[in-house]
Amino acid sequence: MPWSDLLAVALVALTTTAVVGGLALLALLMLRRTSVVVQVCVLVLAAIVSVVASMVGAANAMYLSEHDLTVAIAVSAISGVVSLVLVGVLGWLVARNSRSLSLAARRIGAGERLESAGRYSNSELNALADELVATSAKLAESRERERRIEASRRELVAWISHDLRTPLSGIRAMAEALEDGIAADPARYHRQMRMQVDQLSSMVDDLFELSKIDSDALRLSLKEVSLYDIVSDTVADLRPASQGREIRVEAPLAQELVVMADPRQLSRAIGNLLMNAIQHTPQGSPITVAVDLVDDRAMVSVIDAGGGIDEADLDRVFEPAWRGSKARTPSLDDNRSTGGAGLGLAIVKGIMSAHRGEVSVRNVPGGCRFDLLLPRDASIEA
Repeated sequence: MPWSDLLAVALVALTTTAVVGGLALLALLMLRRTSVVVQVCVLVLAAIVSVVASMVGAANAMYLSEHDLTVAIAVSAISGVVSLVLVGVLGWLVARNSRSLSLAARRIGAGERLESAGRYSNSELNALADELVATSAKLAESRERERRIEASRRELVAWISHDLRTPLSGIRAMAEALEDGIAADPARYHRQMRMQVDQLSSMVDDLFELSKIDSDALRLSLKEVSLYDIVSDTVADLRPASQGREIRVEAPLAQELVVMADPRQLSRAIGNLLMNAIQHTPQGSPITVAVDLVDDRAMVSVIDAGGGIDEADLDRVFEPAWRGSKARTPSLDDNRSTGGAGLGLAIVKGIMSAHRGEVSVRNVPGGCRFDLLLPRDASIEA
């Protein structure tokens, strides 16, 4: 066929296809709210009509004989009908799978956890089903976590209400005794009131610190500090409160371990762990504070002899208001009150998260061990 005739046929086909394609696009816009099956059928029908119309246009230009045109139209019509049937079946399968996935999504929205979303007719829908199952698992875990957090908050409010009421009642009673002049030893009452106020102040400080951690408002002043110096200073500050409990410091690296940290916040985290150990370790029992380098990460460990923690409670140790279980040996051999609201370990976790570190706990023979780990890039060897 000469190039001029070929170009003429191409122009006829292009013009016809453009017209039919424009009409198909208009039809799709009008049917945009219908099923995908209808839209796919419109596309296939447009392709068939475009082919037949192009052949009719070529025949009218004398490029096809009447016999050839009849044969071509018959073949196109038969192929088009079969294609429409196949597309209809495929579209029905896709629509059915889509309805099934929509039902699975509604079940997830209703709070149900999906174990399986079924198998479908193509890999894309199967991948979507797998994603729905994974999303369902994540949402279930998130709901469980939110439930535990809400329960922890309610427990925290109950504990705080109780712990605030106790010292306030004591202060009120002693103030009334002093006011009425019936206090046998006013100086002792004044000391007791000051101690109760200190206890309340400590609780308020803990609440304020925890609120900053929960709102992600804790800001660190990072600097290079000797980890051993922080530990030794913290131990020295708390040694008077140990009341006969031996606190040992083990630091094989001694002054050589330098970390990039906020010294005040890191000292508070170590101090909270030490106070927790002091409160639960019987008198005469040792408390060990170890400083070491593990896998290029700085580690501070506090090991007590408090009888350990119930294995079922290990996951709850760092929740606000958690106060341990019967497996934990209380320090009943003195008259000290723990005086806390169960916020110390939650604050430790928040401080370590702000340092991009982590805190962990595990039981050891006779007690438990808390480990503070600073990230690899936060520790350098001097």
